[in-house]
Amino acid sequence: MSSTDLARAYANSHAEQFREQLLDLIRIPSVSTEPQRAGDVRRAAEYLKADLLAAGVERAEILPTGGHPVVYAEWLKAGPNSKTVLIYGHYDVQPAEMADGWTSDPFVPVIRDNVIYARGASDDKGQAFIHAKVVESYLKGAGSAPVNIKVLYEGEEEIASVNLKAFIEANLDLLKADVVVISDTGMIDPDQPAVCVGVRGLTYMQIDVQAANIDLHSGQFGGIVHNPALALAQIIARFHDEDNHVTVPGFYDDVVMLTPTEREALKATDIPAERLKAETGIPEAWGEAGYTLRERIGTRPTLEINGLLSGWTGEGSKTVLPAKAMAKVSCRLVANQDPQKIYELVRDFVAEVAPAGVRVKVSLLSSGEAASMDINDPAMRAVARAYERGWGKAPIYLREGGSIPVVADFRKLLGVPVLLMGYGLNTDGPHGPDEHYSLAMFHRGIDTAIIFLEEISR
Repeated sequence: MSSTDLARAYANSHAEQFREQLLDLIRIPSVSTEPQRAGDVRRAAEYLKADLLAAGVERAEILPTGGHPVVYAEWLKAGPNSKTVLIYGHYDVQPAEMADGWTSDPFVPVIRDNVIYARGASDDKGQAFIHAKVVESYLKGAGSAPVNIKVLYEGEEEIASVNLKAFIEANLDLLKADVVVISDTGMIDPDQPAVCVGVRGLTYMQIDVQAANIDLHSGQFGGIVHNPALALAQIIARFHDEDNHVTVPGFYDDVVMLTPTEREALKATDIPAERLKAETGIPEAWGEAGYTLRERIGTRPTLEINGLLSGWTGEGSKTVLPAKAMAKVSCRLVANQDPQKIYELVRDFVAEVAPAGVRVKVSLLSSGEAASMDINDPAMRAVARAYERGWGKAPIYLREGGSIPVVADFRKLLGVPVLLMGYGLNTDGPHGPDEHYSLAMFHRGIDTAIIFLEEISR
């Protein structure tokens, strides 16, 4: 038997053990955005380090950053003439509480109909852990791997990877590889493998509006002092026209328009409006006129309101004129759009349309560039062969609506292809209540990722 066959056999015989280990990892509430969870984030890092050492890597350690640490591991015994694969994933997760609408405790994983329900099950613990089990399957099942392997698990992806770029820049020799593999994307259908060939960039901002220095009595001051909550609503209402195009001047200037051929190709993966309504419970689809649903989420930029806060929000009534109001606003960007430029355009537009009587400030909180991949690159062809062998069907190619800023960072700093080999489903509900992950996808992902290392070694 080949080393790949031995690794696949090992993974198959240890499927139940792998599943239990994943559940243990998911139980750790590694919420990176909440300071009180810092110890849990560290615990998740310790778990992964111990798991990789038990798998047989030569080196595994927790390395500091300006915030939460990264886990780095390596096995380099394939030799200097063999290819080196750098695997990236993240072990931090979004916040989750029962009040958000969860059916069960988000950090007590429950399996229903062969599907894990828990925070981080799909994004990204389930997908990232696949690669730890691939390493184990090769090193324990076959005694070696066909390529050199480096693993980098991050603890701050859900807070925009604020310290990762600096870590990469400071560790270019450590992370040197021939290709980077990331599993943090989804497929449309479990029986149709899909490869993500593009991710959108991100500009995330906060808008603060203030009038008086303190909350005022609405009876005494209502009608003579501009209400910041109203002023903020007036600003937000100016962001889109009646066709849902973004009205910020210059917003679309750098967007590369799709060719007729590209638009035709995207039709094959379009999202039926009825399926969208069934999955989300919305009454109707919404978006920029003139574009299909698939085009809107993969090839067009957006401007979204992510959060609003102002005034009295407790039980009962309080006739207050709030002193200030705040909105979290994000723009998903496509290739060629500069996140800094978009921030400046939005900032200047807000200043222009802000009503008199209030003070307005727009702050840039985080940003990341869009990235796209060449499907004709030899590494991408290896990806296609791996999916075809693992799934029994050639993959289709999709553009992801979300953002993975580290993709552009890896490409620029390491100068190698970045491959998005997702093993989730677009219906897994990441970031929302009842996030879930199919165990069939988990095990099928391990099998396909094992095959990929053989394919890329060629």
